[in-house]
Amino acid sequence: LKETSRCIVNNSTFAIRYPFWHMRDSVVSITTLDNTTRAPFWYDHNIIVNKCTINGVKAFRESTNLQISESTINSDEFGWFLKQVEVKDVSLTGFYAFFQSTDLKVDHFTLDGKYSFQYVKNAVIQNATLKTKDAFWHCENVTVLNSTIDGEYLGWYSKNLHLINCTIKGTQPLCYCENLILENCTMLDADLAFEYSSVEADIKSEVISIKNPLTGHIKVKKAQAIILDENRRDHDLIITEGE
Repeated sequence: LKETSRCIVNNSTFAIRYPFWHMRDSVVSITTLDNTTRAPFWYDHNIIVNKCTINGVKAFRESTNLQISESTINSDEFGWFLKQVEVKDVSLTGFYAFFQSTDLKVDHFTLDGKYSFQYVKNAVIQNATLKTKDAFWHCENVTVLNSTIDGEYLGWYSKNLHLINCTIKGTQPLCYCENLILENCTMLDADLAFEYSSVEADIKSEVISIKNPLTGHIKVKKAQAIILDENRRDHDLIITEGE
């Protein structure tokens, strides 16, 4: 189906490499792509994928204006270099999801896989459950709402990362961040948090430790340790504890 347009694929099964390259203005629904269907959607534009099961690696790449909904996906390196993507009611398993993609809207989404959302720009993610190490590294202009993020080393080197009503779990979260904002968030197993970050945070839980943040204001229920050691940099920061 390479170089097709205005194509409708329905109630089908694929076991072939590269079936939907350079496709435009098309719909794929109620369809299964097995694990031999490698790199099925590349260089596409204006594609709707609904109620599908996708098992091949590198499932989407270098495509624009995608709508993916009510689907189950098992694909390493899913969604690289995409633009203008809407994802809703999707379960995804795979490493390096959405690498260097832009303009994402993600809702009711579950993810199991390390290194997700790295270098992503301009994204809104809500009602999500993300089990993912090293997520959101180097991301820019990303907002996550009403979600759970479970994984080590969250959000390092991010710029304008905004977390609202989220539960965050894992060691050494949110270091080297620029303009980091947390609103009404809970942090679990968080130690050595916020190192060298500029941050405005409202945390409704205890944290194990906060280490050498740079600037801003951190309001936390309780910090078992606040580490400001000889490696701290010049900072203008306020930390307050209490309800």
